Amino acid sequence: MNSPADKPQAEQSSKTQNPAEHAHVSAVTRRQFLGIAGGASLLMGLPAHAGVAQAGTIPYRKLGRTGEKVSAIGLGGFHLGMRKISDDDAVRIVRTAIDNGINFLDNCWDYNGGESEIRMGKALLDGYRQRAFLMTKIDGRDKKTAAQQLDESLRRLQTDHLDLLQFHEIIRMEDPDRIFAPGGGLEAALEAQKAGKIRFIGFTGHKNPDIHLKMLETAKSHHFRFDTVQMPLNVMDAHFESFQTKVLPVLVKSSIGVLGMKPMGGDVILQSNTATPVECLRYALNLPTSVVITGCDSLAILNQALDVARNFRPMSGAEVEAILAKTAPAAQDGKFELYKTTHRFDGTVQNPQWLG
Repeated sequence: MNSPADKPQAEQSSKTQNPAEHAHVSAVTRRQFLGIAGGASLLMGLPAHAGVAQAGTIPYRKLGRTGEKVSAIGLGGFHLGMRKISDDDAVRIVRTAIDNGINFLDNCWDYNGGESEIRMGKALLDGYRQRAFLMTKIDGRDKKTAAQQLDESLRRLQTDHLDLLQFHEIIRMEDPDRIFAPGGGLEAALEAQKAGKIRFIGFTGHKNPDIHLKMLETAKSHHFRFDTVQMPLNVMDAHFESFQTKVLPVLVKSSIGVLGMKPMGGDVILQSNTATPVECLRYALNLPTSVVITGCDSLAILNQALDVARNFRPMSGAEVEAILAKTAPAAQDGKFELYKTTHRFDGTVQNPQWLG
């Protein structure tokens, strides 16, 4: 199995970027900014920041209606399998994250040819599995492929069950119909759930919020409700083809766990020089997310994320408005959201055989 040829290199950067000091946004009014800034939580009057921790600890938040509580920051799995990171370093990153209060672990069957899951599986030995809420994703759209990928993930992760299984890269309008069709991937997930191989079921995607809405509507038409949904939530998304604007309110209203990803857009957002890593993480945490998943390719980057989580306090309206004003010009046309506008992040486009 080949890994995607052009996967993002780093979700975070240890180099602090200098924000643009005098960004001017003529096309967006202050009222519009405040509407975006409030996010779904303020628009709907819901407690976006339940679970803000005491100083020095990681806050935990409710995962939708599952009854679980997960760390506000989650550890991304892709970076753990990168060649520049050794097996020992990957294990050290995972265990350090868990030892410091992060319990949500993200992964995927196709990350780095399976190496990400293999390394995480090693890290979860010696009692660490029992301390983690473990999620992985599969690409299979049909029942047979989905079941095979799930079983392979379980072997690599060295566990008999997942806390959460998600359908990966729902990025085509036909994906929902394929998964919910007779003999589709959902049948494999439901059978695995009944057998005790998985606890909860969700989906993820990064291309267009309308595809997410179709997945939710397709589920509803089949009398099924997802436990979680994963999507990009960041300072750029707020301005362009926005998951925050279109999908987030639906999830909050339905008590579906919100998994925010790409807080830095695979490092691309940082290249805009409009927001620092800390600002990117704070903004994502300020939304009504259950967890913000971020990739860490070193202990230094992990510690940066831990510090942001430990010290997180809700942003004021003025703070949110200011960061949206800085990022709005760069956000036009999605040029710093390559996961929406290019195939750079689309492993299943480069490897359609993964879909089955």
